[in-house]
Amino acid sequence: MIKNVFDKAVADEIISRINLLSIESKPKWGKMDVARMLVHCNVTYTTTFTPEEFKKPNFLMKFMLKSFVKKTVVGEKMYKPNGPTSPIFIIANERDFEKEKALLIANIQKVQNLGSAYFEGKENYSFGILTSKEWNNMFYKHLEHHLTQFGV
Repeated sequence: MIKNVFDKAVADEIISRINLLSIESKPKWGKMDVARMLVHCNVTYTTTFTPEEFKKPNFLMKFMLKSFVKKTVVGEKMYKPNGPTSPIFIIANERDFEKEKALLIANIQKVQNLGSAYFEGKENYSFGILTSKEWNNMFYKHLEHHLTQFGV
């Protein structure tokens, strides 16, 4: 079930799970360490709030993303382990666990505080205009996937 990230109780639950992570947390699948996973999760928020930090997809790439990836990302079906990811989500270098954890928590709180009305009809970096439900699905599914990956 996809929970509502705009609900404070859900945001608090997600944050509680993030607070269970430690630098020693190990993944059940995949190659990322816990700090890289936090950075990886923060990319979604960076492309939402400061998309100028990334090169925008060209017309053809945006068409491909909308046509073949969007439904998987914003739809109701949860992600499977070891699925493919976009190159901007691949984190190659080591990162500061505590810094990235604090940033992810701040991003989750920002989304919850802005609320669903803010996201209704807001343009997404990769997929164009999304409904608040699609934004919710994208935010929640991604966090759920990676928190489950790290056993919290």
